[in-house]
Amino acid sequence: MPHAPGQTAPQPPTPGRLPDGEGAATGRLLLLCLAVFVCYLTVGVPLPVIPLFVRHSLGFGDILVGVAVGCQFFATVGTRKYAGAVSDRAGPHVALRKGLLFCAAAGAFYLAAALAPVHPVAKLGVLLLGRLCLGVGESLVLTGMVTWGLGLCAPQSAGRVFAWAGVAVYGALAAGAPVGMALFRSLGFAGTALAITALPLASLLLCRSIPPVAPVAGRRWPFLRIVGFIWRPGVALGLQGVGFAGIGAFVSLYFGSMGWARAGLALTAFGLSFVCARLLFGHLPDRLGGPRVALASFVVECAGQFLLFAAPGEPVALLGAALTGFGCSLVYPSLGLEAVRLTPPEARGTAMGAFAAFQDVAYGVTGPVTGAIAEVMGYGSVFLTGALCAVAGFLMVLPMLRRARA
Repeated sequence: MPHAPGQTAPQPPTPGRLPDGEGAATGRLLLLCLAVFVCYLTVGVPLPVIPLFVRHSLGFGDILVGVAVGCQFFATVGTRKYAGAVSDRAGPHVALRKGLLFCAAAGAFYLAAALAPVHPVAKLGVLLLGRLCLGVGESLVLTGMVTWGLGLCAPQSAGRVFAWAGVAVYGALAAGAPVGMALFRSLGFAGTALAITALPLASLLLCRSIPPVAPVAGRRWPFLRIVGFIWRPGVALGLQGVGFAGIGAFVSLYFGSMGWARAGLALTAFGLSFVCARLLFGHLPDRLGGPRVALASFVVECAGQFLLFAAPGEPVALLGAALTGFGCSLVYPSLGLEAVRLTPPEARGTAMGAFAAFQDVAYGVTGPVTGAIAEVMGYGSVFLTGALCAVAGFLMVLPMLRRARA
């Protein structure tokens, strides 16, 4: 995007774009992704453990279990703007390191909730503070990581940054649940909290050898103006998230209602195809262009969601889950490329925070909205809704392809 009149020219990141070749940049990006994977275990590990602690150890009901799990989401969405501002003004490395400290503080709050000799209500309050800290940390870590990675790599490798970031995040979320349960069974909640505290500190050590990327000088754009630049890829990303969130929330209930026993396999098929698509085809947005890959991805996601809705038996439903994962996988890196293209370099961190917020909102809204639809039309309607949203996402991306060809 051309600079507005009076806007200063971007400063080259220091040491940012490195002169020693793409191989060195790739190695640094891999190390950055490893640091994010280790940190994101602090998100995945407590997911199955927090409900058990709140329900059985503290003695509260299901509503407060939901509050304890869900308040992290609101903290993440509410601080996307802040995370982008830190990345743009102080540098993405500062945003990521601040986020790691917030994640470590979350573990410390969990530990205090487990060990403090106070009333369960006070323990719950301390736990909620930890969940809010984790939400702030997650926002800073992801925004800082993507913006840092974009600064380390050449522009033609931007799609790879988005793809690898997703592998690190979703890989940690998938690995975190069984690790969390194993820690909880062997060490209890206090031992699990101690491990959660240590993980971000290990990530800090991994980041020490990665060169920082200086913020780009120039105009400081208002957050809503940046949202105005990227609203189309952002809305399309949110529409993709409906199918993603619908499977996570309702596929087990859907399989049970149909008398199918392998709901866990559906989630596995979804997750494996999602990760495999990122690993095998994460280079395609850079090579073919973001809009083209996004359009193909929406077609695959729509087919997978429709197969789930109309499946005559379990094997077809499993195929639908796998196709949904495959289709969802490349939408984020493809549309992320478009968001980068539409945004001034000096506002890239803010843009990445705003872009991710569209997906956050979709994940948060999908559960209650599709749940209300399922109450009336059955669980299959959740996946019909996801298919229709994929069609809407396809239509949202079409003008981007026309502009890219112009």
